[in-house]
Amino acid sequence: MDVVHAGASALVLVDYQARLMPAIHDAANVTANAVLLARAAQVLDIPVLATEQNPSGLGPNLEQIRAACARTLPKTHFDACADGLVEALHDARPTCSQVVIAGCEAHVCMMQTALGLIRAGKRVWVVANASGSRRPTDHAAAMSRLAQAGAAIVTHEMVLFEWLDDCMHPRFRDVLDLVKAAG
Repeated sequence: MDVVHAGASALVLVDYQARLMPAIHDAANVTANAVLLARAAQVLDIPVLATEQNPSGLGPNLEQIRAACARTLPKTHFDACADGLVEALHDARPTCSQVVIAGCEAHVCMMQTALGLIRAGKRVWVVANASGSRRPTDHAAAMSRLAQAGAAIVTHEMVLFEWLDDCMHPRFRDVLDLVKAAG
């Protein structure tokens, strides 16, 4: 498995919708980890895209997620690739070959989108601790299935420090400050 490189990657945050999040197991930590990823991606000039499942019915993403994303793609398919995600990634970063993804529900929209990205030829890193489901068993099953499909299952800090690669990175201190502030 490769490491994730800041210059080749984009971050996709799937369906952190305000009406859905109260039902997600450990939603506060899932959301905090996703926001931290997005803020670090911004510091490192990594494109951050979000999706919203049927926003006319389920409403928008949480404000802190929306604020951290350059673009939010509305969708009706559970796999956002069917609603233009691959094209949106190309528009955001034409050389994007790696996608870091997290979202809710992990076993539905996030998983189907990650599988769609794999089918589209992207290398995919799934951030387990920034993804959530209503039930922990569904989350665990999604992580297992995604690993079997070839995705790397990671944590938010694994991604952050792979993006940085070196403590001499000019933005190392900025990202480290975000990590420390998050606790």
